[in-house]
Amino acid sequence: MFDLGNSFLASVARDPNATAIVDGDVRLTYRQWYEKISSLVASFDRIGLKPGDHLLTVLQNRWEAATVYWACQFAGLVITPINWRAKTDELDFCLEDSEACAIVYQDVSNEAVADSKLAACVRRIAVGLPGDENKGTFSFDDMIAAKALRAEARVSADAWSIMLYTSGTTSKPKGVPRRHRAERAAAIAHVAQNLYARGERTLGVMPLYHTMGVRSLIAMSVIGGTFVCLPRYDSKQALALLQNEKITNLYLVPTLYHDLIHHPDFAATDISSVRKIGFAGASMTDGLLKKLDAIFKPDLFVNHYGSSEVYTCTIDQNPLAKPGSAGRAGINQNIRVVKLGSGTAEEIAPTGEEGEIIAMLAGDEAFEGYWRRPDADAKALRGGWYFTGDTGFTDDDGDLFVTGRVDDMIITGGENVSPVEIESCLSLHPAVSEVAVVGLSDEKWGKIVAAFIKRRTPVTEEELEQYCRASGLANFKRPRRFVFVDAIPKSPVGKLLRRMLVAGEYQQETSPPNAA
Repeated sequence: MFDLGNSFLASVARDPNATAIVDGDVRLTYRQWYEKISSLVASFDRIGLKPGDHLLTVLQNRWEAATVYWACQFAGLVITPINWRAKTDELDFCLEDSEACAIVYQDVSNEAVADSKLAACVRRIAVGLPGDENKGTFSFDDMIAAKALRAEARVSADAWSIMLYTSGTTSKPKGVPRRHRAERAAAIAHVAQNLYARGERTLGVMPLYHTMGVRSLIAMSVIGGTFVCLPRYDSKQALALLQNEKITNLYLVPTLYHDLIHHPDFAATDISSVRKIGFAGASMTDGLLKKLDAIFKPDLFVNHYGSSEVYTCTIDQNPLAKPGSAGRAGINQNIRVVKLGSGTAEEIAPTGEEGEIIAMLAGDEAFEGYWRRPDADAKALRGGWYFTGDTGFTDDDGDLFVTGRVDDMIITGGENVSPVEIESCLSLHPAVSEVAVVGLSDEKWGKIVAAFIKRRTPVTEEELEQYCRASGLANFKRPRRFVFVDAIPKSPVGKLLRRMLVAGEYQQETSPPNAA
């Protein structure tokens, strides 16, 4: 089985002159990129890094970040990417937890690195900043310019490739180490399930510290495709790249699609080159699903449900046929829905009953356990299955519907209510731009259903209440409170942060929208 270094070498041999990566004025073919990767591998050797070492990166989606990724695969280093917005305490936690031997950073993360006591104790590689080797800081530009022999892969497919950190929304982040073979299997499946053809061009905007971004990068290399970098998401820049770089496929979280199609420049942008679109990271509301299909008219529209731990759980290649469905197990996986709180893979929930989604650990894409967290392993890994913490149910056809997180379930008056169902309903109202539903504490009901609405045009609480009633939403599921807000809180990768709404960390609407 190929390790990722040899996988990249095969791509260089197949498509040496194909454009591999684009970042502003930087345009490199596979042959040219391989030369720079080889130089970086030699420089890693020079500063004393060796196979098995963790290398922490705090970088945006720039060509240097992608180059560091591939150099690590050749050198046998375990790349450990974290959010470039990380604060000093977050940086120190990851440095200590991963036992990193080096850190790569840039201007936007320079302050956090400078304030970190632990960063001062490891090798520091500065991207776009001057280095001082006498003080243990090395210039990326100097490292990439070094003359070097062609790099060869040094580790097997069983070696560790990457360690991602979970979002840590409720506790300290958990490291998710993954092997070369699992990463490549995930990329091959991604190519197959999204029907990518040779020479595809993707918008590289999902962060390279996130499972979606990493998989897009590897998938493009497998097919001689082009990874077009967008260092940080900006709708205007994204639209310009779609048109100018003739992007053929998009793989984004729903929030970014929403922002893209609602940008003032969208109507004047030529998006005809985009023929395949996919989403993951969160459920997509019925309203957004229909808008995207009508606007892009894609040849393929894919809903991908997975996680950092198990990249692909399910795939639905026709989400419009059954809105809300996440489809069926991916080609490298097997899944079940078990009774909530059962703790065993054998108590399978009946069709239509909401339960916890679990995935088989024997799948080619699955991880093997968290980094030095036996407590987390004991909670999530049982009997050869990974308990995802996601809730869902299967219908009569065997299709999976993901309804949220076990922790997000709203229990009101003894009834279980899924926020996703209510969000999908309200998203179809023409005055609703975005919606998030949570449970708020209530003395009588335990929790009440509350809907936080970002309005597109004027609409009242009474009108939304009547809309929910007319839609057939059961009485106990209908929101008892509507809150109009300026923005729905989200993570850097576009995931809805319900906990902030529960905690009251939001800005109520400051000025009502104008009538259309």
